[in-house]
Amino acid sequence: MASQSAHSEGAELGRFLRARRTQTRPEHVGLTVGTGIRRTPGLRREELATLAGISIDYYVRLERGKETRPSPAVLDALARALHMDDDEHQHLRDLAARAARYAPEPPPAPSRTVRPHLKLLLESLRPNPAYVISRSMDMLAWNPGGLALYAGLDDWPAKHRNLARYLFLHPAARDLFPDWDRQITACVARLRAVAGTAPDAPDLTNLVGELLLKSPDFARLWERYEVTGRKPAQKTFHHPRVGTLTLTAQSMELEGTPGQRMGVYTAEPGTPDHDALLLLDMTAPAAAAGQEIPYTST
Repeated sequence: MASQSAHSEGAELGRFLRARRTQTRPEHVGLTVGTGIRRTPGLRREELATLAGISIDYYVRLERGKETRPSPAVLDALARALHMDDDEHQHLRDLAARAARYAPEPPPAPSRTVRPHLKLLLESLRPNPAYVISRSMDMLAWNPGGLALYAGLDDWPAKHRNLARYLFLHPAARDLFPDWDRQITACVARLRAVAGTAPDAPDLTNLVGELLLKSPDFARLWERYEVTGRKPAQKTFHHPRVGTLTLTAQSMELEGTPGQRMGVYTAEPGTPDHDALLLLDMTAPAAAAGQEIPYTST
């Protein structure tokens, strides 16, 4: 069991390295490209090994998941050679650390219970839309605007309300977000980062499996294996009930929870965007305030 788990974790590390290698153009890392036809997209294995100062045989073992204990120096050298940003570099370290631990069994899905004081906090934030999501982006708790902001999400049963599922599978999502392509790219990158360090966790594998099956857009982005961190940003919504509004988004980890995060949207008081939030909060259905029912696998 331990050796099989080690191979699985090493394979995830190898998949990430291969994705970054094939998406790194030689000229971007200072290599001169000859006139001949290159059969390999991005860097060749031997080119990356040379840039990182390691043997080609060792790198091939890493990419094939047969080497699961690269040193920190090797990881840093690979990150530099591939021009990884801070988030990608940390993800590489996380994958290597997990591969070295040889976890004997997949971790269980984390608790979906939201603490009462967090529900009170959501209510106190009105009219600002706010919600609590799990690490796999399930909506666990929300205030009226937090659910109503995602037009049509309340049409789904509570146990199916998931922001990634909404973005890719709900027919209203493309109309809601004028930058839908950017939204789905960031969503997949976030899920990739989380799933990379818990690849066998049932809450993640179930969601990813469903989206791979039902959404060609998700499958295409998943294959690219891009990871990113969360950063404050403004988002524009073309909402069918309150019109177009641009809000400042903030996401934060909730201390003492199993990977839960709170998302909050705000607008400057006295602006049309804030007026739209007031209207959204006042007109949200009474059922829009509440908590997700416990998850049961099917």
